Order: sequence, then C-alpha cells, then structure tokens
Amino acid sequence: MNMDSMRGWLRRTLLGGVMMGMMAAAVASPQSDREAEYYPLQTFPIPEGIVLEAGALQLLPGQRLAVSTRLGDIYLVDGVFGAPDKVTFKRFASGLHEVLGLWSKGDGWIYATQRGEVTRLKDTDGDDQADVIETVADGWGINGDYHEYAFGSKPDKDGNIWVVLCLTGSFNSESLFRGWALRVTPDGKVIPTTSGLRSPGGVGTNHLGDMFYTDNQGPWNGTCWLKPLKPGAFVGHPGGFRWYSQATHLGAAPKEPLSGSRIAVERTKIPELIPPAIAFPYNKLGQSAAGLANDYTGGKFGPFTNQLFVGDQTWSLVMRVFLEQVNGVYQGACFPFREGLASGSLSLEMAPDGSLFVGGTDRGWGARGGKPFSLERLRWSGKTPFEVHEMRARPDGFELTFTQPVDPASAGKTDAYQFENYTYIYQSNYGSPEVDKEKPPIESATVAPDGRSVRLKVKLTPGHVHELKLPGVRSASGAPLLHTVAYYWLNEIPKTASR
Repeated sequence: MNMDSMRGWLRRTLLGGVMMGMMAAAVASPQSDREAEYYPLQTFPIPEGIVLEAGALQLLPGQRLAVSTRLGDIYLVDGVFGAPDKVTFKRFASGLHEVLGLWSKGDGWIYATQRGEVTRLKDTDGDDQADVIETVADGWGINGDYHEYAFGSKPDKDGNIWVVLCLTGSFNSESLFRGWALRVTPDGKVIPTTSGLRSPGGVGTNHLGDMFYTDNQGPWNGTCWLKPLKPGAFVGHPGGFRWYSQATHLGAAPKEPLSGSRIAVERTKIPELIPPAIAFPYNKLGQSAAGLANDYTGGKFGPFTNQLFVGDQTWSLVMRVFLEQVNGVYQGACFPFREGLASGSLSLEMAPDGSLFVGGTDRGWGARGGKPFSLERLRWSGKTPFEVHEMRARPDGFELTFTQPVDPASAGKTDAYQFENYTYIYQSNYGSPEVDKEKPPIESATVAPDGRSVRLKVKLTPGHVHELKLPGVRSASGAPLLHTVAYYWLNEIPKTASR
C-alpha cells in the first residue's frame, strides 16, 4: 500500500470509528426542527428481515416506488404517497450486484445498473417478481475491489444511460474504464465518454438535460464536487488515462495535470479539463456527496423550481444547488437545505406531486442519522422559508435574490454580511486544506426597490469558493434567514451584468 493509499485508509478507518460512535445520537436537532416547519420528513417503517440499503429509486406507474439495495435486491414499495404504516414491500428481484441505478419508462421493463453491467428485468406473469433478466451492456471492468461502484443515471435527452465508474480502491484504474463515465445507448452500445472521475456518489441531469455527477474528496479532489459531464472532457483525476487506448474515438489522453497546482491554473494548460460546477466545502457542508435530483415540479416542492438537490451520505442531509452558466461554463452556489435524515442520504427521487424520496444507507461506515438504512419522503408544507433563492455572479460581485422581500435597513448594511474566499490544492495527495484565503471587503450592498434582491460589490477570484454568511439580514417581517450561509464556486467572471 503506497503512502496515499495508507492515508486514505487511515482516514476512512478513523471516520468510520467516529461515525459508529455517533450511532446512538438523536436524528433531530434544533436546526432540523426549524426546517421541518417548511419541509416535514416522513419515515417509512421497513419490515423486519428487509435490509433496505437503498442504492437507487425509481417511480413506477400506480404510485409505486422501486427501491434497489446494495445487497442486490429490488423491492416494489406500494403506499409511499399515503400513511407510512400502510406501506408494503414486495421483492421484485434478488441476486444482483449492488444496484446503484434504476430507471423505467413505465412499459414493464426496469433497467438496473449493477457493478458489472446494465440489466433489464420484467415481470411477465403479473406476480410482481422478475421473470426475464437480460444484459443490456457490460463494456467495463470489475475485479472484486470493494470500491468499484457503478452508478447509473436516468436516460439523457438522447435516451442514453450514463454509467459513472469509481476507481479501483478509489485510487487506481486497474479495471477497464474505471474512473470514466460511459454512455449506454438505447440499443446497448457502450460509448466511453468522459475521463477523470474518482469516486462518484450519484449522477443525473439538471432541468436543461445536461448531465452532472458528484465526486468525493481524495486524490486530485480537494473537496467534494458537483461536476459536469461532457463528451471528450477530462474532469480532474488522471488515473484512468491508460484507457484512452481503448477509446480511440477520443484521440490521445490529455496532458497530465501538475500535482500541487490549482484547478484554475491547470485548466489554462489542459484544453480538455472542465472545472467543477459546485464545491461542497468539506466538513462545512457534508463529507460524502451522493445522489441528485432536480425540482421539475413547477412549485409543488416550494420556491426552488429547476434547482438541484444533492444528498450527503455521511452527514445524512440534503443540500440545495443553484447553477448558472457564465461564459459558457457552469458554476454556482450550494446551500444547506434539510438535515436530520435517518441514515446516509445516498439516493434521491423527485415525484411529480412535489415529494422528494430519499434512500439511506450507512454503507457500513456509519452516518450521522444513526440508522443502517432508511426510506424517507420530504414534502413542502406550503410555508415559504426565508432563504437566499439564487446567488448569481456579476462583473463586480454577486446578486442575491430571496424567497421573501428583505428589510432594506438590515440587508443594505455591509456589516450584515461576512465574506471570504479560498480554494484547494489540486494534487495527487489525499484531499486538501483550504488555501489561498482572502477576505476582501464588501464595498456596498444595494437593495432593489422591490426588496427581492441585493447587489453586493466585492472582489471575485476565479477558481475559488466564495463563502458568504448573512447573519444580519432580515426579511421585511423581521425574520432571520433559515440558512445563513452560501458557498459559490466561481470559474468565470461575467463580462456584462446582463442575465
């Protein structure tokens, strides 16, 4: 075991011990109690004998939910839109290999992404058990390493399922295309698409249909990230470069990044390198970024239409993400949203009625929620929390919009805000501290006449997290923000102030 591997192993071992020591901790907290006023949480009882370490979720016709597990089962769950004590579970399939992706278009076929393949299953005699099981695609490697996860998406706008593959042991690419994103076409063709992945925790689209995945802190990942996936791109970890020889349609491998540099510097040298869209600052907003779902419900889930929601497995919570494109590059802000879930928030599924289903597992490492596994449902109570709704970059700072009008007297004061920026070392060593810190002053805070937005004039630094705290801002009715911090990852400074 090399030194990087040893550090990673020791860190995971220590983290696991800490998390296991927290297993008896209560899920509820003063903050989760406040959040529950706006987004109450419903926890479904899981029958004895069912180990529901939920790896993926998929809504089916008839208000039925398919839930896959890390142990290789798929369950059909009925009653999830009603009273929790009326929910029933029926095992649809078993003997699969850690299913971390589910999809169905409602024609009876369920597509499941296993470690070694994309499979489709169908019940042909109406007994709610799979009778036909077929391999759709298996064009990648697997060698038994515990960390060779394979997460599968719902189809993109061209009908392709994206499969994001963890590195072997989360450090190396010893099996074919480990550390890559592949597309599986509707006819089962496997297309190697994007290199540079390390340890994905989930994959899915935003409301525009662009594909994103979450990646976790480790070598070449100073923190956890949300990263765009584009054909031919490189997203940061060079461990899988050897497989460009098997992906000849992409040409030669990109230039190796310089360990110890910064992402903003290396992207000027490596044309294929696309930067992360979102940074989830480590130990400030989670530790293990996981599944994602976008709010397509048009207001049924509250005021965050077209924004993304991302789970964190270790911290048992759901985060909120606002994305924008500046100069053609994705970037944006992440915010706390809902903590206090029962287990590690691994898989998310948004329903048309405005329900967000969350599947939980402690993955054997432990999670803040304290339960080894869970299935839960978040809904909007109809009350609108006072929150930062969007945080947009401007040539000279940021424009904040709010879910409710602000009090101009408080929001117009520069001392109502606290601001700093920092970045991470782009390196082959495990993780990174926050480095290159700056605390530029907020020069002005200008409240719009309608009270729904504030312009902050402040220095911007590409390739940095811009951490903004708003402890002094109040709504027009005098209420504080439900969450008083935002983290904006900046890749590009806008050339003009227009949206």
